[in-house]
Amino acid sequence: MSQMPQLSACPSCEEPLESGDLFCGACGFDLSVVPARPDASPNGSADGAAARWPEAPEVDSSDVPVPTHRPNDVPGTDSGGTDLAEQEQEQEPKPEPEQAAGPGPAGPEPDEYPLPAPGTAPAEGADPRTAPPEPTPPAGTKLCVACRSGRVDPDGYCENCGHAQPRERDHMEQELDAVAAVSDRGLRHHRNEDAFAISAAALPDGSPAVVAIVCDGVSSATRPDDASLAASLAANESLQGALPRGTHPQQAMHDAIIAAAEAVNALAAEPATARDQGPHQNAPACTLVGSIVAGGLLVVGWVGDSRAYWVPDDRSGPTVRLTEDDSWAAQMVAAGLMSEAEAYADERAHAITGWLGADAYELEPHTASFKPDRAGVVVVCTDGLWNYAEAVEEMAGAVPGDAARRPLHSAQVLVGHALDGGGHDNVTVAVVPFPFVPQGAGSA
Repeated sequence: MSQMPQLSACPSCEEPLESGDLFCGACGFDLSVVPARPDASPNGSADGAAARWPEAPEVDSSDVPVPTHRPNDVPGTDSGGTDLAEQEQEQEPKPEPEQAAGPGPAGPEPDEYPLPAPGTAPAEGADPRTAPPEPTPPAGTKLCVACRSGRVDPDGYCENCGHAQPRERDHMEQELDAVAAVSDRGLRHHRNEDAFAISAAALPDGSPAVVAIVCDGVSSATRPDDASLAASLAANESLQGALPRGTHPQQAMHDAIIAAAEAVNALAAEPATARDQGPHQNAPACTLVGSIVAGGLLVVGWVGDSRAYWVPDDRSGPTVRLTEDDSWAAQMVAAGLMSEAEAYADERAHAITGWLGADAYELEPHTASFKPDRAGVVVVCTDGLWNYAEAVEEMAGAVPGDAARRPLHSAQVLVGHALDGGGHDNVTVAVVPFPFVPQGAGSA
């Protein structure tokens, strides 16, 4: 009689058992049918020690290698009568076709990607990381300011990294032989609403005339950037036509402001689709300030609160503001109601009372002409600069001493002065050197 297995629970209902039970007290299961635990198994002995299988000899008694037998070496059939050799051939896995290297659901991603030979084009569907670098783009191709390698598409985005590119007017610089200008978006505005135009013309006697026009779009109006650009281009074009004909520079400046105003007025007459970005705002508007240096004469003209300053090279003479603002603060000072410091400290100080635009109260172009008695420079600027150098002494301190010899550098320095001060507004500066011609002194 075999020894009864020692069970702690019924194999049928898991009811706890006691030593010597022959039947389960809960379900009546016959415990004698449970096979006894073997003393040893192929995987280990009863005490948990691993069993050691005998190793087959590598050679037989005659020193001949023992042959290896495969299942199909022995004839036979399965229970259904199928030949075992044929069944194994059917179950033998077929080799899968090789797949191209690269990431994908078919297998794990390799640790390294071999680079193709130079000059070979990547195969279709190949990993883009293995593609060879594109050749150097031709000269003149606009590259991304972020990755420095991708081309910029017509919409202003990099084809490589997708980075939006700065707009062309965000920062502009131009230099001629005798004048230079720089315009910058600033640090707080989302676009540059300033514009400028610089040029040179020849008077009837062959002497040069240098022109600088600076315009500041009125932010509270519709399309201020379009207004400033249209005004600067129209004024410059008018001067380029009038000065070679012999028109007096001061009269030419007056006529140029009229032409600029007409160009801005025309924007308000455009179809409503052109005003989709601000259909409920005022008509396009801007300010304007310009200067002409010709034959020892300095002419300025303006409407609004953009300014022109005279800064002598040797600083021995006084720095002078050549324009008077069309603004609330200037009116308070002119009327004797407030001091200049009090007026410009008021929150209404920069509310302009004169501008170019279809809804301007009345266009009153201001012009003035001067004959400086020494060499210097004319600084033509928007309030984005003079807000950080409002007093003439501050402007004189901000203008580099070599401004007459390096007008572009000086314009860059002045724009940097405004950005270092906070850059709350667009800032545009034109620097026009004035060579001394000893033909008299004073004002005309």
